[in-house]
Amino acid sequence: MTATGTSQQVYGRNYGGSAPENYERYFVPAIGGPLAADLVDAAALRPGERVLDVACGTGVVTRRTAERVGAGGTVAGLDVNAAMLEVARPLAAGVPIRWYEASAEAMPLPDETFDVVLCQLGLQFVPDKGAALREMRRVLVPGGRLLASVPGPSEFFDVMDEAIARRIDPETAAFVRLVFSLYDTARLEELVHGAGFRDVVVRTHAKSLRLPAPADFLWQYVRCTPLAAAVEQVDDERRAALERDVVAGWRPWTEGGGMTYQQDVAVATGRR
Repeated sequence: MTATGTSQQVYGRNYGGSAPENYERYFVPAIGGPLAADLVDAAALRPGERVLDVACGTGVVTRRTAERVGAGGTVAGLDVNAAMLEVARPLAAGVPIRWYEASAEAMPLPDETFDVVLCQLGLQFVPDKGAALREMRRVLVPGGRLLASVPGPSEFFDVMDEAIARRIDPETAAFVRLVFSLYDTARLEELVHGAGFRDVVVRTHAKSLRLPAPADFLWQYVRCTPLAAAVEQVDDERRAALERDVVAGWRPWTEGGGMTYQQDVAVATGRR
């Protein structure tokens, strides 16, 4: 089978769901879920606490939070993307989670409603980060705590960034850089402080993540992100070239039919 045929088969037939469906199916098990487990552990949630998950996506953090706070707790998930929430709701069927379709900068929630606010891998996408953090502080009770995580850039994702810029266009590749654009501990600390939080600390750690084979992960990632629309517009030859470049570039991380890489994460914590 030619490289073009391989790319076409992988891209078209195997990964044909909507972006939110693919996000839950592929991104959450590979990256979102393992990082969610760490964030929820770091929050040290207690039974009965009231928790808001901002930029909740398909709800991986939200669901884990509900398990921790139990029937006596209150859990809500908020996201600006209605399609993400459409996937999140049935996944949490039977769990008393309240879902809100709204921006992080203008939450339709009363003051001093939650003990904990969590935000995983979402703050970097918010246009007005200061406003979002001020809203997070507003809905916290006095003494309530914030935990917000953002991912760091890596040579691993640089491979994809550079290949997309070369084979698709630089404007499309900018999305990959946006994902990692807030990984600056001084800036993150300044943002959280500036929103009025106290006892602000930003800690970093590296998480070892196990991913599928290179071609599979490439198209899984593309199909669960805004990259899909641009990649759909190019011909099979350019998609095949993109696949060849990324597969070759990811060879150092490839082992045993899959890949392993280290993802840096910064977690900002603070109290109201």
